Amino acid sequence: MAKALKTQQNEASVTDFLSQIEDENKRKDAFAVRDMMEKITGHPAKMWGASIIGFDSYHNKSKRSSQESDWPIVGFSPRKQNLTLYIMPGFERYKDLTEKLGTFKTGKSCLYLKKLSDVNQQILQDLIKCSVEDMRAEHHV
Repeated sequence: MAKALKTQQNEASVTDFLSQIEDENKRKDAFAVRDMMEKITGHPAKMWGASIIGFDSYHNKSKRSSQESDWPIVGFSPRKQNLTLYIMPGFERYKDLTEKLGTFKTGKSCLYLKKLSDVNQQILQDLIKCSVEDMRAEHHV
């Protein structure tokens, strides 16, 4: 039997979670990203697990295991070191946007920002919008 994922959508308050961020600039950036993602997805922010804010969802079937779960189409987490944005399709197909984005680092599907002012926010919105559209098309959401 597959083990249930800890990171599941729950009813915890996104506003309460973000309001507890000690660093004022990181807190402002987190609220700005929340507003940006809500506008782009047309869905309200929801807590996923204890520290991820996600928007909309799709059903994911792991290619490496038999595990299945629901997961946000796009999301973020205000981590201590970075503001981590989850761009689920990854970045390979968005090179034209990332080349113009600004200062950031990436993981497989994580975009790490020190602060929102390090990137061109219109390009960031375009990147999020493209990834959301791609996820909805690929997963028939």
